[in-house]
Amino acid sequence: MIDALEQAEAAVAACLDTPAWASSEHDLVAALDAVHRVEQRLAAVKLTLVRELDGRGTATAQGASSTAVWLRDRLRLGVGVARRLVELAAALDAAPPGVRDALASGVVDVEQVRVIAATVETVQSTAGTAAADKAVGVLVDWATQFDAALLRRLGTRILDHVAPGVADAAAEAALRAQESRATRDRHVTISEQTDGRLRLTGILDTEAAAALRAAIDPLCAPTGPDDVRTPGQRRHDALADVCRLALRTGELPENGGDLAQVVVTTDYDELTGQLGTGALDTGLHLSAEAVRRLACDAAILPAVLGGAGQPLDVGRQRRLISGPLRRALVLRDRGCAFPGCDRPPRWCDGHHIRHWADDGPTCLANAVLLCGHHHRHVHHGDWVVQLGGDGQPEFIPPAWLDPEQIPRRNHYHRRN
Repeated sequence: MIDALEQAEAAVAACLDTPAWASSEHDLVAALDAVHRVEQRLAAVKLTLVRELDGRGTATAQGASSTAVWLRDRLRLGVGVARRLVELAAALDAAPPGVRDALASGVVDVEQVRVIAATVETVQSTAGTAAADKAVGVLVDWATQFDAALLRRLGTRILDHVAPGVADAAAEAALRAQESRATRDRHVTISEQTDGRLRLTGILDTEAAAALRAAIDPLCAPTGPDDVRTPGQRRHDALADVCRLALRTGELPENGGDLAQVVVTTDYDELTGQLGTGALDTGLHLSAEAVRRLACDAAILPAVLGGAGQPLDVGRQRRLISGPLRRALVLRDRGCAFPGCDRPPRWCDGHHIRHWADDGPTCLANAVLLCGHHHRHVHHGDWVVQLGGDGQPEFIPPAWLDPEQIPRRNHYHRRN
């Protein structure tokens, strides 16, 4: 074996010395296929050696705590990679001969073998040795057409092909076990960061995952050619939009139900002067710009505070774009008015074209519907919003985007 491997090593070294640029495209493709086959055959040899060394207890004899640890030091592998190597070697040794033969022939790769071995083990425990032997042939044939990920999905229905008599019962049992695991493992963890942001981690069960997908997927698409958000940022904004919609329904428990549940306290003079910050009821702070944006579609309660900050007099709510005014705004704009956006009215805030804090009136002529993303975009960007001569909203792009600054309109919501 040592002599053969040394010859193989010399042959590989000779290939490295051969200039690839001198080969034709056909020869390059053929060489790539040959390298892949040799790589898988070498993997089969490597797994055989690992299994034999593990069985002999070489690692512990040389002072290592396990074969995986010994491989980590000997081959300079990550311990996770070394552990998976030992596990696959054991699985391959226990699998029907056809699995090892498939790898040794170079027909399948290591990841596909991992899937085949696990699937065959399941078939063996469910339907017996004969069905397992038959499954090897089916899976190896599939492996010549599909990668490991798709092979794993196809493998979930392997019993339909090799043991149809028990397939339905096994599938039902597997589904019940999967649902039980999903119910047991479901959780969401909300970790508050020092700057007020939240880190979300967790696992959703199948039903909750489907509901989340149905709610946010339509909101995750780019809103137009100017949308430079990453996919992760779009998912973030979609989740925020879903939360805002839930707050607007008025159907949440007593602790929620409308936008007023997000409580921001700021000084009136600082709000109108675009200075200072706002304080959330959690004790965290927002920038003046963020406070002004939130104030576009929130209830404002003027308050007179005593020297120690206690409220002495709280006036009535005012300046909210709601009721008949919002209905008129929906009839006019029919959705987010930003050019190219298809968000419906229920996803939109009422935005003051001239901010209320700058003495802008709360009226139809000074309001426009904007979705959450474009509401932030208008507040942060250089777009100018105005009403055209026909009373319809139009948006003047910044000079860096359009030097001529030709007003743009949203034609998505037009009905004629």
